Amino acid sequence: MIGTGKPFVTTGGTLMLAMAGVTGRAGTEDDQSDAGPRVDAANYTIGLGGQGVRSSVVRLAPMVHSDLDHHGFTHALIGCARDNGVAAYTGDGSNRWPAVNTYDVGVLYRLAVEKAPAGSTLHAVADTGIPRRVIAETIAGKLGIEARSVPDDEAQKYLGFLAGFAGLDNPTSNDRTRELLGWEPTHPGWIQDVQTGHYFA
Repeated sequence: MIGTGKPFVTTGGTLMLAMAGVTGRAGTEDDQSDAGPRVDAANYTIGLGGQGVRSSVVRLAPMVHSDLDHHGFTHALIGCARDNGVAAYTGDGSNRWPAVNTYDVGVLYRLAVEKAPAGSTLHAVADTGIPRRVIAETIAGKLGIEARSVPDDEAQKYLGFLAGFAGLDNPTSNDRTRELLGWEPTHPGWIQDVQTGHYFA
């Protein structure tokens, strides 16, 4: 593969930006971390761009949603809310999570294979940041239960494995991705998609 100019696309996650300390602003495609879980693989992939490989990394929003989603964060949040009778968030719920429709993600991967510049980072993000309180309220409304803030030390009970991410603020820009590839998300955003009801069938 080295020196062939062929495309090589791997996957990362935008939450890594928040975990690396990108706060107070939207994370961009230019934001990079030196090392860490998933980051090492992403950095290796980007480095291949200097070795004759048209490499790129697609960072996925934490909530990749659609009727094709059967195991993602949205399913997990709904499952936790059902089990506990409460759609939980931490703090005042103002921290934001981005989201993207699966069908738009598919288009982005195709564009990455077709024409992403070597060594590029791309953001698979449509909703750039939905407040966690709004996420919880949307789920609660569909389930007919309460949305409520829970203390950090009780987050594990109400949110399971997502407790570790519950308080992260992860607004994320997709400006450079759209500019580079002409990608334009066209499918329903997270709130509209969840309100259609397929997650609750």
